[in-house]
Amino acid sequence: MNRFEAERRFVQRMKDSYPPGTRIILLQMGNDPRPIDDNTRGTVKAVDDIGTLHCDFDNGRSLGIVPSEDSFRRLTPEELAEEQQMDETQDFGMKML
Repeated sequence: MNRFEAERRFVQRMKDSYPPGTRIILLQMGNDPRPIDDNTRGTVKAVDDIGTLHCDFDNGRSLGIVPSEDSFRRLTPEELAEEQQMDETQDFGMKML
């Protein structure tokens, strides 16, 4: 397999593994002049043709995550359930009776 094919397969794996809407947590940002804080959660908007994950983070920032430079992972089902529970609790508190 040549380098081009290996890179194409890597990008396709990233697109398949992190479709838009996937919730992630940024564990550590590599060499960025304005890094996002460690352990910030975000939502994948898109994966581009070089494998960069473009995300909207919960702190209001948007930034691309470079898999070879940054450390991140998908949220676990337990973490997703916890987030949903928190959202429902907040929604309940906002409803008018």
